[in-house]
Amino acid sequence: MARALMVQGTGSNVGKSLLVAGLARHFARQGLRVAPFKPQNMSNNAAVTADGGEIGRAQALQARAAGRDPLTDMNPVLLKPETDRGAQVIVQGRRLATVAARDYAALKLTLLPRVLDSFRRLAATADLILVEGAGSPAEINLRAGDIANMGFADAAGVPVVIAGDIDRGGVIAQLVGTHAVLPDGDRAHIKGFLVNRFRGDPTLFADGRAEIARRTGWADLGLIPWFDDARRLPAEDILDLRGSRRPGARITVAVPRLPRIANFDDLDPLAAEPDVDLRLIDPGTPLPGDADLILLPGSKTTIADLARFRSEGWDIDLAAHVRRGGHVLGLCGGFQMLGTRIEDPDGIEGPPGGVAGLGLLDVTTVMRADKTLRRVTGQADGHPIAGYEIHLGHTTGPDTHRAWATVDGQPAGAASSDGRIRGLYVHGLFAADAFRSAYLTRLGGAAHGTLDFEGGVDTTLDRLADHLAAHVDTAALLDLAAPVAP
Repeated sequence: MARALMVQGTGSNVGKSLLVAGLARHFARQGLRVAPFKPQNMSNNAAVTADGGEIGRAQALQARAAGRDPLTDMNPVLLKPETDRGAQVIVQGRRLATVAARDYAALKLTLLPRVLDSFRRLAATADLILVEGAGSPAEINLRAGDIANMGFADAAGVPVVIAGDIDRGGVIAQLVGTHAVLPDGDRAHIKGFLVNRFRGDPTLFADGRAEIARRTGWADLGLIPWFDDARRLPAEDILDLRGSRRPGARITVAVPRLPRIANFDDLDPLAAEPDVDLRLIDPGTPLPGDADLILLPGSKTTIADLARFRSEGWDIDLAAHVRRGGHVLGLCGGFQMLGTRIEDPDGIEGPPGGVAGLGLLDVTTVMRADKTLRRVTGQADGHPIAGYEIHLGHTTGPDTHRAWATVDGQPAGAASSDGRIRGLYVHGLFAADAFRSAYLTRLGGAAHGTLDFEGGVDTTLDRLADHLAAHVDTAALLDLAAPVAP
């Protein structure tokens, strides 16, 4: 019978996702069949699953850490923000609706049965389920109808370990304060605590750990030192998105930081390249004149992000870059922006209508309600690639006749007559080492061929598992896991 344990946090971005990934790798190496599970996630960084749906990218990484394919049941509810007050709701891998934040409170009351259905179905395939919470259970104003933290733990009978982030400061208040505000029933689910991201001499915090245990009655399960290699793993949150500033590098890649940037782990292989200075350009900052490549990333709301791109004056900077002979690559939503028109006749992204694109590729995109979700293999510039497509639009036009890739045996992408401006729908393109090396060489870099990006991700997961095993009482964690009720 499967057992389950839930890792919750004192707040967002305290390291829950990486804790679950590292523990998944650790317990999988002990011979257990491990499955990650997150009842509700909010992220525009999504992955396509083996069963043809979409889940949060963090759960896909956790599945990889556990040595198994990602499945829609691992993240049954995914919220993909489209505006500051609204999100697309993905349920068991498929789009259910787009709702305003205030309306989601009513909708989520209907989702718990489907969350529990996914959880129990996943339990039939595992010895251990590691559940990740969202945000913090201390947000008691959101407790009614909760499916992400204590609402799920209570309904599924899953014990909880809570993690705090000492690097933020105030970790004693984080943990003791959470204990103080929780109602008795929710507090009873918490069996222990972890202190994450510690820097310095651990003996200096021994009294702090003892005080947390005394005030809460929770078991002290470990003090986890800062894990610097976390930067080598895909970030889940746009707030974690960062470049790899390397002054003097052979190649400068500039990426405008759009409000609804999506699937931004496309940038991770470039950030890892020693020849690349990857610059994320914030609003209010012009696109750099010395860039070799301007990369337009994926977007959850292409038309709105295109409007923001123009409002920043980046369209003028981009045109100047092209006149100087620079290269441009658009991925997914960025590909759509490069065309002459984006049509949205059914109002999928907003009011029905259409807008002019940036006009750098002679293609037109028509938004459609049927979303493309597929894992793909193929070639680009003669080199093998593998990744996934996740988009609403369908793109056609003369420049698609200059396809520079094949996807599942079919021509894909579009290019300008001189080949300097390109677009493609495939996410994960740059994870292919041979293609990435050849592409960077074309931009003026050196084809080292020494960076094994995917192998590096697995090596980092192994190091993370070792790191947690050295500083966490993993045997006690496993003992805390409770059987999953049928």
